[in-house]
Amino acid sequence: MSTPIEPSLARRPDHVPEALVVDFDFYELPGSDEDIQTAYRQFQVQGPDIFWTPRNGGHWVATRADDILVMQKDHQRFSYRHITLPPMPEVAPRQIPLEIDPPQHAHYRRPLMQALQPAAVAKLEQGVHDVAVEAIERLLPLGECEFVENFAKVLPIHVFLRMVNLPLEDKNFLLPIAEDSVRGRNAETRFKSMVAMGAYLQKWVNERREAPGDDLLTQIVNVEINGQRISHDEAISYAALVLFGGLDTVAGMLSFFARHLATHDVQRRQIVERLDDDAFLKRAIEELIRRHGMANTARVVTHDFEYKGVRFRAGDRLLPPNLLVGIDDRLNPDPLTVDFAREGGIHAAFGNGPHACPGASLARRELRIFLREWLSRIPEFRIKAGTKPVMATGMVNGILKLELAWS
Repeated sequence: MSTPIEPSLARRPDHVPEALVVDFDFYELPGSDEDIQTAYRQFQVQGPDIFWTPRNGGHWVATRADDILVMQKDHQRFSYRHITLPPMPEVAPRQIPLEIDPPQHAHYRRPLMQALQPAAVAKLEQGVHDVAVEAIERLLPLGECEFVENFAKVLPIHVFLRMVNLPLEDKNFLLPIAEDSVRGRNAETRFKSMVAMGAYLQKWVNERREAPGDDLLTQIVNVEINGQRISHDEAISYAALVLFGGLDTVAGMLSFFARHLATHDVQRRQIVERLDDDAFLKRAIEELIRRHGMANTARVVTHDFEYKGVRFRAGDRLLPPNLLVGIDDRLNPDPLTVDFAREGGIHAAFGNGPHACPGASLARRELRIFLREWLSRIPEFRIKAGTKPVMATGMVNGILKLELAWS
């Protein structure tokens, strides 16, 4: 897929051979308006395993699972210190704890792990269930809905804002900011979203540091490192990153699930018939997650070295897309096909290693509750006639609009 590059884009560094240059822009992938993961896969099967693109500041892209899994775990060579592309301005605060490498990373991460471990998440289940049922019952008699706004952004956001004890009515202000953060086309847009989120959080962070409560926000803004509480600026950065994650990612996965089931009647009915089969439902959820990976986080090469014949230089930026692990045919045969009988389907939708998503357990629980409560009430649904899902790629891929209809 090597193509001529426009002269206005990043210049090819001397250590990058011309044969490894591919015109790849993960904000504008050909075919992504039809299927985002299929659009990514075209580069996986048609180009080099690792290539360099002049887009978005110039960076490497790894396309195969074995390399991506190495890059997710090996912080000695592939640092997390800058995770966005194009690079954020130098004045931008680092995104804590994601842009901190081990071992320091573990100190910041601990309160999130404690708050989101399976036993703690189990206590949230009734609340998740109640929010889901209320939303579905409200939509059911209408016979149609715009799923993203009317459900996908309702369930996880209600649950998350309760966890951090922030006003539910603030969601309409926060959601556009989160959208700009994860899918903003340029560094300026994403930086402005960070500033806006930081400004919003000032009041709440001050309050929780002066009068701690028992909520998740209190825990993360009062983290102690070596016996000393993190600074106010670090607390703002940490809280902002947690809010960005909590407000967007599960909503995106819910939408991918709904889109797939609306267009695959046989598989939707398989799940409907086995909603009480925990083992089957767990396998179906993992298979749908595998097929619909979303997140991207960039890396920075820490020093000069050669990897599988590719010469990396200190400061090179690299994108190892999580979703390409799940759809790599070297790992999962016929990877674009969803098969609930698949054995050992491997994916990296929640990352791997020290930076694996601490909210994975909560996300899986919300997805399970969605399937059980939605399909028990609306077992037959489809894409509304005359409409088409609106999708977007970026640091987090997602569906912006999904109109569904049912009898």
